[in-house]
Amino acid sequence: MKIALLAGSNRKGASSTSLVKLIAKRMEQNQIQATVFDLAEWQLPIYSPDEDYTNHDGVRRLRRLMLEADGIVLSTPEYHASISGALKNALDYLGQDHFRGKPVLSISSAGGPVGVSSLTQLQAIVRNLHGINSPHWISIGGDQRARYESPAIAELDNRAVKAMEALLELTGQLRRV
Repeated sequence: MKIALLAGSNRKGASSTSLVKLIAKRMEQNQIQATVFDLAEWQLPIYSPDEDYTNHDGVRRLRRLMLEADGIVLSTPEYHASISGALKNALDYLGQDHFRGKPVLSISSAGGPVGVSSLTQLQAIVRNLHGINSPHWISIGGDQRARYESPAIAELDNRAVKAMEALLELTGQLRRV
C-alpha cells in the first residue's frame, strides 16, 4: 500500500507538518510505504495554466507521487479560515487522475481551538477531484498544536491514530475492489 502525505505549510517546523511526519513514521512501522511531500522543502512556482511545468523537479515529483498513491493525506495550517496558499497552489498542479477513487484524510492546524473551516474546504476540494473523503479528519489547535510543535513528542495521540487507521482500512478495502 502506498500513501502520499502532502504537508501543506511552507513554514519549517509547522505543527501540521510534524503531525504528518509522525503519521508517516507510524505507517512505515506497519510496513506501509508512506512518502511525505513537504512544501517547506519543495517550494513550487505559482501555478499558471499558461505554463508547462514538465521540467520542474518538484512538480514532476509531486504529480508522480500522487498518481502512484493508493491513499492520500492532506495537511494544512488554517489561515484566515482557509487552507494555506502553498497547499492550494500545490493542488492546482493536480487533477482528478491523482485523486479519483482514492481515500483522503484531511488535517488542519489552527491558531485557535479548531480548524474546521479549512477542513470543510479541503473536503470540498477532494470531492471536486473525485477523491473519497475519509470518515475522520484531524483538527489540532491550542494545546494540541503545541504538542506537535515540540521536538520531544514522538507519538501520535489516540485521535490521530484512529483517523490514520480509518484511512488505511478504507484504502485497503478499495484496493480489493
